[in-house]
Amino acid sequence: MLLGAASAGAAALALVGCERSATGGSDGGASDGGTGARGADGILRISGTEPGTRLIPSDVNEVGAGRVIGGVFSMLLFHDATGQRVLECARSIESEDNQHWTITLEPGRTFHDGTPVTAQSFVDAWNFGALSTNAQKNQVFYAPIAGFEAVAAEPPAAQTLSGLTVVDDATFTVELTAAQSDFPDLLGCVPFMPLPAAAHEDIEAFGQAPIGNGPYRLEAWEHDSEIRLVPFDGYQGPRESANDGVVIALYADPDTAYNDLLSGEVDLVDGIPSSALATFEDELDGRAVNQPGALLLSLTIPVGNADFAGEAGLLRRAAISRAIDRASICTDLFAGTRVPATDFIAPSINGGGATDLAGAEVLAFDADAARDLWARAEAIAPYSGAPFTLDYAADLPDKEWVEAVCNSIANTLGITATPQSHPSIAEYRALLAERQIPGAFRSSWQADYPSMFNFLGPIFSSTARAAGGTNFSDYANPVFDDLLLQGLAAPDVEQAIAAWRQAEEMLLRDLPAIPLWYQNTLGGYGEGVRDVVFGWNSFPFYFEASKEP
Repeated sequence: MLLGAASAGAAALALVGCERSATGGSDGGASDGGTGARGADGILRISGTEPGTRLIPSDVNEVGAGRVIGGVFSMLLFHDATGQRVLECARSIESEDNQHWTITLEPGRTFHDGTPVTAQSFVDAWNFGALSTNAQKNQVFYAPIAGFEAVAAEPPAAQTLSGLTVVDDATFTVELTAAQSDFPDLLGCVPFMPLPAAAHEDIEAFGQAPIGNGPYRLEAWEHDSEIRLVPFDGYQGPRESANDGVVIALYADPDTAYNDLLSGEVDLVDGIPSSALATFEDELDGRAVNQPGALLLSLTIPVGNADFAGEAGLLRRAAISRAIDRASICTDLFAGTRVPATDFIAPSINGGGATDLAGAEVLAFDADAARDLWARAEAIAPYSGAPFTLDYAADLPDKEWVEAVCNSIANTLGITATPQSHPSIAEYRALLAERQIPGAFRSSWQADYPSMFNFLGPIFSSTARAAGGTNFSDYANPVFDDLLLQGLAAPDVEQAIAAWRQAEEMLLRDLPAIPLWYQNTLGGYGEGVRDVVFGWNSFPFYFEASKEP
């Protein structure tokens, strides 16, 4: 899932009237007349994209919305810059068998409307996210909880997850379908944020103006222009805002965002366009960020595509993979800011970046092997002759590499390979959800929490094929699913990694998606901006950054 690190905490109702405004004034007084004018009261202006989903935790599965939701809501725990757990809304998360968990909340936390954050707030939110009739994009994240199959059925056989029980306002219990040692890490994901009672009264309206429990309140969402977040002076949690507010400037063109950084119109960007990869570190002169990240770029081919199904389809998928000169693209186009993929897991994750998996040679460029694989497929079932298309969203910095991949495939295999763009990430993701892209498409995964499973389960498990899931390839393999479960139930990390490596080897054979490269964490910030920290998941911790007024 492509989401930002979530922030935590709450503010007392009595402080709402005097909280700082992201336009530079107070809620009740005059502002500077602009929309987050740079330099006003230490407000941090960052680049972003128009959210492609409603701002509901169980529905947010892309970066644009993730930047917002992470500041407006808090979770039971978060992961710090190194990926270590830090309790947030939770006072404790305990289990004696890794299957039955007791969660106790910190007292005195409230939502931005002044209502208390209780055990019921979490349980109701998770039940809402899991229920099939609500069609939430993150539904699959609740699959480990007992009763999920009944709630997720169509039509649902139950309205609530049987594994969730409220003990009192500060305590609830969670029963899982099986032991899962990394369950606390899962609780650090956006879908496990709480919701206030007001959300359930009108969820559509809530999705446009969410009431959270985090250190920032959503002041305004001006579509396709900017989003303004306001900090609470009474925030009590571990991530108190060091700035006077955050304005997310919404860009359709990453080059424009970068140029605005250079000119001082934006204070921080969490991505660098392809046009600046060779120069940004020199141009930013000590204010550039280039470090290992937790993001994998892939090319996905739906299993329902007839040209890539059956025995011939497996050979063609392998041929496409071997026809892509990853190393040259990473060097020539990305100036070494990407690393050719050798598996399905980003190397910043424990167990990721493996180079010794059986079948991993399929990820290495070999023109002769690619042509031989294609010829073998033709002998079994001739290709339809339709152009090989690679779809992507035009408002992401992907055009150049998509063209390069298509050229590599075309030049190696002698087939027509054509880029196919869509105007926005929102439109693109809607088409994917509706299964309206029959050909290959650009796909990526930015880790939600630091575990190998997070790169496998949400993308390739059978459960994730359901409406609202993120298995857009529609891959389904019961043996693969069983290996995922074995890893989750393993008594230690080493045995979990061993099971998940076997699952990866199955993916290397079936190639529902073709890994391309690991993407470094890239970004930059302006003069006068201090304490910029990018987390383990490639997102900046906005709450830590400050700006000279």
